[in-house]
Amino acid sequence: MTGRAWGVLFVLCGAIFLEGIDVAMLNVALPAIRDDLDLSTGTLQWVMSAYVLGYGGFMLLGGRAADLFGRRRMFVLWLVVFLLFSGLGGLATEGWMLIVARFVTGVAAAFMTPAGLSIITTGFPEGPQRDKALLVYAGTAAGGFSIGLVVGGLLSAIDWRWVFFAPVILSLGILLAALALIPASPRPDRTGRGVDLAGAVTVTAGILLLVFGVERATHVPAAWTVGTVGTALLLFLAFAVIERASSSPLVRPGIFRSGSLVRANVAGLLFAAGFFGFQFIVVLYLQELRGWSSLQTSFALIVIGVDAVLSPLLTPKLVARFGHARVIFGGLLVASLSYTLFLPLGADWTYAAMFPGLLLLGVAFSLVYGPLTIVATDGVAEEEQGVAGGLLYTSFQFGAALGLSAVTAVNITATDGASPAALLDGYRAALVVPLAAALIAAAVSASGLRTRRARADSAPVGSPGAGPERSDAPGGIEQPAGLGS
Repeated sequence: MTGRAWGVLFVLCGAIFLEGIDVAMLNVALPAIRDDLDLSTGTLQWVMSAYVLGYGGFMLLGGRAADLFGRRRMFVLWLVVFLLFSGLGGLATEGWMLIVARFVTGVAAAFMTPAGLSIITTGFPEGPQRDKALLVYAGTAAGGFSIGLVVGGLLSAIDWRWVFFAPVILSLGILLAALALIPASPRPDRTGRGVDLAGAVTVTAGILLLVFGVERATHVPAAWTVGTVGTALLLFLAFAVIERASSSPLVRPGIFRSGSLVRANVAGLLFAAGFFGFQFIVVLYLQELRGWSSLQTSFALIVIGVDAVLSPLLTPKLVARFGHARVIFGGLLVASLSYTLFLPLGADWTYAAMFPGLLLLGVAFSLVYGPLTIVATDGVAEEEQGVAGGLLYTSFQFGAALGLSAVTAVNITATDGASPAALLDGYRAALVVPLAAALIAAAVSASGLRTRRARADSAPVGSPGAGPERSDAPGGIEQPAGLGS
């Protein structure tokens, strides 16, 4: 890669690092925020949920906006919004102010992230160069989350407001570098590609309601949740009808004919559900049952950040040797092993007993996250790269919301009392959820392996399908004809 290409990648990695560190720092600062602003548990929960709603709800629209209005333009514009509202969050004196700031920050990330990802996927040629760039990108995202856990603990010990002010300083530097290094591109030709306003409104409203319903499932009556989710499904049905009739759909229905893209999104949703659900329960275990401080918890979990090193160094070699499909499948099996090791969780476990499971989870993340990003965007036409990235990140965000709600529901149901033994029973029961999610994701991934093997076996000798799998093929599955049309 040229020096300019490395510079662009550096800027985009800085942006995804910013997004990761922002979320992680807030996670460990929540107790300090509650004490200072005198927030109820429900309001505190919305400080986190507002970001997830904005991020997950507008991600698909953000991806399409990058394709229609210019990736650099969208990236820079929404980076500015991210900067401003992160700073406003640090100035909040009431809970509602903080919630609004987090919601808009999530919306900004929803537009900024797919724009950044599509700059990589359109700026680097498909194959080893793009794979390397995406794996470095994925490792940086993981590093941001891991480092954010520790930095958040340190900053919240000084003043929780610095958890919001620190991203302002970082995003200002990224903004200046983006203006200098990311080349301006011609305004996209939108001839025959109008803004699908009806589709945008229905799918965004549907995703918002679905994430909202999942997030609130453990706090409201079941009938309310059923009504909310049912309304969301009706909106998705309306969206599907609108897209089929539209001359310039927000999401071209034909994009879902790619089996590898669909599998990547389903596996990403399930992997995120398990990953974030597991971390939530472990944090509760360490702080509620064991009495560890936020900073101690941060340092305990930082071992998961080994993926920041493995993603750019080890994963590319494994992908080159075994292909994306096998690496993803292996990573999901490693995640399953990690969660299995935590099932017999004890009330007095030493950190040495927890360390293998946490380390394996970091290894699993390095094997799954980057290759899934490649699979979900490989073979997709340049003018749809933003949408492909938006689909993947929507899956990740909805998976995170689903996983958090599921483990919370199981934890509450299985906890009978406030004694240490009762709390431990709840944690153990909830830890089954991440294991189930990882195993189902592995099964989804394995179906791709079987499909590839079947195609190879049925191909005549000497035909293109009879050869060995390309190491940079999307999950080993051939893209259907016309995918990029």
